[in-house]
Amino acid sequence: MYFIEVVLPLSLSQTFTYQVNEAEFYFLKPGFRVAVPFGKNKIYTALVLDVHQNKPEKYDAKEIHQILDETPMVTQTQINHWLWIASYYMCAIGDVYRSAIPSALLLESETVITQKSTDFVLESSLSDDEFLVYQALQQQSSLKIQDVVGILNRKNVLPVIKQLMDKNILFIEEEVQENYKPKLVKYIRLNPDFNSSEGLNQLLQLLKNAQKQREIVMSYFQLMATEKGKPIAVKQLLEKSGTTAVVKALIDKNIFEEYQIQHDRVSFENDYKSNELVLSDAQNKALTSIQHQFENHEVTLLHGVTSSGKTEIYIKLIEQFLLYDKQILYLLPEIALTTQLVTRLTAHFGNLVAVFHSKYSNDERVEVWLQSLQKSEKAQIIIGARSALFLPFHDLGLIIIDEEHEQTFKQSDSAPRYHARDAAIVLAHFHKAKVLLGSATPSIETYYNTQNKKYGIVELTERFSKVQLPDIELVNLKDKYFRKQMQGHFSDVLIRSISGALALGEQIILFQNRRGYAPLLECMTCGHVPQCSQCDVSLTYHKHKNQLRCHYCGYSMAKPTNCQACSSVDLTTKGFGTEQIQQEVQALFPSARVGRMDQDTTRGKFGFEKIIDSFKNLEFDILVGTQMLAKGLDFEKVSLVGVMNADNMLYHPDFRAFERSFQMLTQVSGRAGRSGKRGKVIIQTYNPNHNTLQQVTNNDYFGMYKEQLYDRKIYFYPPYYKLIRITLKHKDFEKLKEGAMWLHQVMSQHLNIPVLGPEEPGVNRIRNEYLRVILIKIPQSEHLKMVKAKISRMMSSFEAVPSFRSIKAIVNVDFY
Repeated sequence: MYFIEVVLPLSLSQTFTYQVNEAEFYFLKPGFRVAVPFGKNKIYTALVLDVHQNKPEKYDAKEIHQILDETPMVTQTQINHWLWIASYYMCAIGDVYRSAIPSALLLESETVITQKSTDFVLESSLSDDEFLVYQALQQQSSLKIQDVVGILNRKNVLPVIKQLMDKNILFIEEEVQENYKPKLVKYIRLNPDFNSSEGLNQLLQLLKNAQKQREIVMSYFQLMATEKGKPIAVKQLLEKSGTTAVVKALIDKNIFEEYQIQHDRVSFENDYKSNELVLSDAQNKALTSIQHQFENHEVTLLHGVTSSGKTEIYIKLIEQFLLYDKQILYLLPEIALTTQLVTRLTAHFGNLVAVFHSKYSNDERVEVWLQSLQKSEKAQIIIGARSALFLPFHDLGLIIIDEEHEQTFKQSDSAPRYHARDAAIVLAHFHKAKVLLGSATPSIETYYNTQNKKYGIVELTERFSKVQLPDIELVNLKDKYFRKQMQGHFSDVLIRSISGALALGEQIILFQNRRGYAPLLECMTCGHVPQCSQCDVSLTYHKHKNQLRCHYCGYSMAKPTNCQACSSVDLTTKGFGTEQIQQEVQALFPSARVGRMDQDTTRGKFGFEKIIDSFKNLEFDILVGTQMLAKGLDFEKVSLVGVMNADNMLYHPDFRAFERSFQMLTQVSGRAGRSGKRGKVIIQTYNPNHNTLQQVTNNDYFGMYKEQLYDRKIYFYPPYYKLIRITLKHKDFEKLKEGAMWLHQVMSQHLNIPVLGPEEPGVNRIRNEYLRVILIKIPQSEHLKMVKAKISRMMSSFEAVPSFRSIKAIVNVDFY
């Protein structure tokens, strides 16, 4: 008896055993993909974790459907890392597997409908829909469900198929198909018979009367001369002259031969520009210190002020690791940042760079996966957002995590809810690689680890080419409104500064961390505010589409002309978002070119690139944006940054609000004055004496760190305590309340650590589901694994209670 242990791409914690024959048993290894039947008639792509000879006790092992690979698609190190993520973040291994592998490699079966070979079908007994399907099956041997949807022009086609099955006319079967197709490019070459001089004369005689065909052959010879022996693509030839029909005629006459070559979908071969990087003294000193720290520490923090030239140091480090033929992983928090960095790195390293993130198509991601797996030199340096962590590395030497404090490194929406920075440090440990964390405003946990000597630290305190840090000015909005020195949401100080910068031909960034036009639409007669029908939030007004939208579930409605409660037409907007700022700027400075960068304007694959390139190429004078602008972007001509309102970040109900505000404001300020001239930053606030804003003005990171650490210790927060948040969801408010109370009581009795809740969050209903939150605080003295095991057992017993089975429970470890 031969068996394999597999994991399925479903939200299941356990692995499953399948039977294989002897030949398959000796061929299969951990990391192979196999198609296996699961459930009644579905086929899934499972991943082999182990091969063994232990028969399962609780069920009869099914046989596998087929083996999908000739060599393993996943390495053993990856499997170990995924198992660690599943256990640490308390999620199912199936979830990790599903999100780690590009979906083009996860084949699910498609239902295929085939006609039975019955002798006679009474067509008059069929309904119209059934007859259409029957008729289609006469034309082709099999149909997919999607084809039937197209034929009948309706979504629910299963009843029709079931009736035809009952009438014994057709049967259905499951079929697995490979999704990924390599990109093949058509090339052309001259038939070898015509290569000699006699052959050429013969060819010209042949084409004496075919003018267009002769032109194409001449173009081919010109291309041969300019391309110096490189293969000629059909596309190149067609760009020169002629049409597809003429080329096809030449192929039919056996004058040309057509062949195909496999191409990478993304290639950076032409981007390479040979230029030597010269580091400043401060950068050289930092580079030497990093190498020295790596001798004693696996993880080192590079704490350098904004625009101190951290990227150049990373490039020099990468060069050194490439000498030892190591792979480098470069993680960034935002896809917007990858676009700018890819340009810088490909100019330096050419085609050694591969990019991996979710805006890439499925096939492009599979190609990067295969390049990394096959140890291709095209994937020596991999740049990506957090998902790049899951790639199959073979000899990883260095992981660079830039802007390590960013909250976008934490996956929040679907399991596995991992933190890319922490998971990358564990991945480096598996590969015995080094980790460099870079930030101008490190997270408090990271800085705490450097103070405890767990991580190394290197400080870089001066900006590149000794440019001064920007001059930060706080504007008191309360005073400005009182003195009537405001125009819309702009103070006179900000307007004067913008006019001055525009007069000098410099660029300006305006920051407001809220998209849309206004967060509220309010009736001035009765005070009614339109709410989302599915969530417990007000709708945000988007002016360019003239609609109200919910930012939680996507629900939208046209902007009402009168109040839904009292029918008054006196409606007004409260608050302001990026759209309104853009409109006000255009009114105040009609001659300025204004761009906007937020989630609404960067939807497409190249959405970020278009806006960043336009701003870099001086097509915009003023760029209005949300937090996307605050991260590591480098614009030389920006001399002024305006923060429209610093208060809504400061008073966010979150234990990290002050830390996040400090980081965000310092990062935004860091966009100003990056080359030569000292930049200026204007922060508008109702509370200019707030401690955090004073720390931003004085660039006092250490002061903020000490103050926050003191608070965290008193109130039991990280880095002194680990946090686990359990969110419960259900459509029935009373049932949810009862279930949450039951779980909280069980946890309070069995865990002798702080268990807070069950609390209603600020937004207590999303997508028609009510929410309750339980917060568990685990002190450093407790054994983390044992506490998590206890929590898992309690969650299992909670799901075992029949009346609570329908309550969804989401466990989020280190949710901050």
